[in-house]
Amino acid sequence: MGSGVDTSQWDTLRWPGGRLRVGPWRGDSSVAYVAPVGDGPAPTVDAIRRACAGLAERGYREVVTAALGPVEARGFLAAGFEVHERLHLLARDLEDIPPAPAVSLRRGRRTDRVAVLTVDGRAFDRFWRLDQAGLDEALSATPTSRFRVADAPNGGIGGYAVTGRAGRRGFVQRLAVDPALQGAGRGSALVLDGLAWLRRRNVERVVVNTQEANGAALRLYERLGFRRQHDGLAVLKTRL
Repeated sequence: MGSGVDTSQWDTLRWPGGRLRVGPWRGDSSVAYVAPVGDGPAPTVDAIRRACAGLAERGYREVVTAALGPVEARGFLAAGFEVHERLHLLARDLEDIPPAPAVSLRRGRRTDRVAVLTVDGRAFDRFWRLDQAGLDEALSATPTSRFRVADAPNGGIGGYAVTGRAGRRGFVQRLAVDPALQGAGRGSALVLDGLAWLRRRNVERVVVNTQEANGAALRLYERLGFRRQHDGLAVLKTRL
């Protein structure tokens, strides 16, 4: 899932062996977004507290994190953050990919982005909806990505997916289907298209996260061979 962060306003905070990126959440000058960067060590409690103090000096009143695993979340929880929402983490290997439904897909273009964000806004609640900066971040979060859209019967866009690749790791970065068009195979076709693209590039394993309350997405992923992982993810928040 994309973050909704205006990456043009990000700063990078560094400590020995690690980095933390911060910026406004959806351009809201009162809410900061923080995300660990790379595969370095998890942020320490001291690094998180110093980051929060600096954000408070800039006028932020609240901080929200990226989706964090248990190790990454530990320091934030110790620094006073609380769980805002828990997410399922699912994974599958790419040895066997089922055939995709016969749905018309094509490459997503820059001119599609307004329509894509309209679909996104219909598919997700307010906290999780992407804006233009969030879509940009979803497309650039991995070294290479695939942006595909599914046509709607009226000639518009009925759904879209962003699939990312980093080495031999794959990520379903974003998937959204217009609620009025769900159940016709668009979601399955978009996910399976991304899995086939990853397998052609020698990716061995792909992961995706989804809200615990999003039963429809969870059923879709599990039907396509994803399995829930023991350790889920969590988005954390705190007031400054």
